[in-house]
Amino acid sequence: MEQQVLGRSGRLVSVVGLGTWQLGADWGNVSDTDARDALEASLEAGVTFYDTADVYGDGRSEQVIGEFLKEHADAGITVATKMGRRMDQVPENYVLANFREWTDRSRRNLGVERLDLVQLHCPPTAVYSSDEVYDALDTLVDDGVMTNYGVSVETAAEALTAIARPGVATVQIILNAFRLKPLDEVLPAASEAGVGIIARVPLASGLLSGKYTADTKFAENDHRSFNRDGAAFDVGETFSGVPYEVGLEAASRFTDLAAKCFDDSLTPAQAAIAWVWQRPGVSTVIPGARNAEQARANAAAGDAATLGPLFTSGVREIYDELIKEHVADKW
Repeated sequence: MEQQVLGRSGRLVSVVGLGTWQLGADWGNVSDTDARDALEASLEAGVTFYDTADVYGDGRSEQVIGEFLKEHADAGITVATKMGRRMDQVPENYVLANFREWTDRSRRNLGVERLDLVQLHCPPTAVYSSDEVYDALDTLVDDGVMTNYGVSVETAAEALTAIARPGVATVQIILNAFRLKPLDEVLPAASEAGVGIIARVPLASGLLSGKYTADTKFAENDHRSFNRDGAAFDVGETFSGVPYEVGLEAASRFTDLAAKCFDDSLTPAQAAIAWVWQRPGVSTVIPGARNAEQARANAAAGDAATLGPLFTSGVREIYDELIKEHVADKW
């Protein structure tokens, strides 16, 4: 699979990585066997970038990855974790003492002395502008706790604030065919500054796979059931903030577009993933997977040829006509 530089970290990573929220929680039950098989299948397909967080399954996702790392110590794997959601998300909790506690726990879970990349996990907006926060992160780098740090954001404005900070190696942001706003300012600013972009939610929580209908049922412990109104966390993380019925209509048109442009050479999901990593400025895209089959299919999108202007213009048309009014002013 093609490799790209992950921003200011200088690391080479696969253009398609693996997001491991599914392996921890909030996506229904994923067995230990399926979780491990998804990691193995991804590596076999050329994936070298794995994204997790200390709160995914209260550390389960990190622990599964930690066991995986022990058996693949020389595979050139980069693991990015996140911190900041183990306490109330208020600015006064983003301090060095808490950062030490959270990163020490992640190091134990992952079985490493030094974390490759630690990202602030969608903190309050004010945190991105705090000198003290970045001083604390720099201290942890100097102390050898982590090699690089970045941020995970909800909004384009938060991304731009973080990009201006010299120590920020990466910015993680939602980017997919239903969330195009980052293309306008965030990606150009990141490219100019040398900051890597980690694109998350590339399938809009599965909508862009084209497999869902109005009758699709999700498990009670799946955020696509319990967070459609943003009751648990930012609603933009669930179906990219698009009302489900609108998303189904847009996904149907996206599926037709993919069939028109690629026949059977790419599934709608693969087309969606490939479109994201091929945007200038994106370092890697991190679709999730619940099992080995999904992991292999997602990784195959990393081998896709350039999708071309017909597909790209079609994505923009669907977004402008159906999606933009629901998301552009919020994120």
